[in-house]
Amino acid sequence: MADRNIENDSQEVPEIPEELERVLVFSLDEAKERMEAGQDLIPFTALIVKENLFLESHPGDDAEQCFAAAEHTVRGARGAGAYAFCYDGYIETDDGVKDAIIAEGGQPGADTGYAVAYLYTQDGEGAYTFEAEPAYIGEAPNFMEALKEPVAYTDDEIDEKYADDDVEGGHECCGAHDHAVDACGCGCTEAGEGEE
Repeated sequence: MADRNIENDSQEVPEIPEELERVLVFSLDEAKERMEAGQDLIPFTALIVKENLFLESHPGDDAEQCFAAAEHTVRGARGAGAYAFCYDGYIETDDGVKDAIIAEGGQPGADTGYAVAYLYTQDGEGAYTFEAEPAYIGEAPNFMEALKEPVAYTDDEIDEKYADDDVEGGHECCGAHDHAVDACGCGCTEAGEGEE
């Protein structure tokens, strides 16, 4: 997953809002733990809603599908205060191309988002060595740019969006697709499964 270009023309690291910084670093740490445990790193989003953190995987056949699913989920996240979208990629540095876990995210109404990363290496036996501190990469698109601040939504509107709503058949949907059309491979069930 590396078909994304984040530009950084500045050497200055901006001050990232605290809530956004927390979800970005949490996502990097979560991804690092998954990789160290030998799991594939499926791109995922982390959304802060009230006092809760919602994680959702975004598998796809290519990077474009993963980004589209993540963007769809985040753009509909009314009441969320910040998000991170995390994936495995690479960064071009002065010392060449480096592998990295990348987390990009933003907050409602902000013009741009931010991208940070853990650079890493992998030895011949598959063991990872990660940089101790996240590196600032640059500005990133903000999937929440069109959303209002969480206080603009009522508790009922937020609870309705994030309650454990089930799709037909009793399976929870990941929210990244329209069950009337098809499923994204997230593990949730297609509507009308077993029906002609």
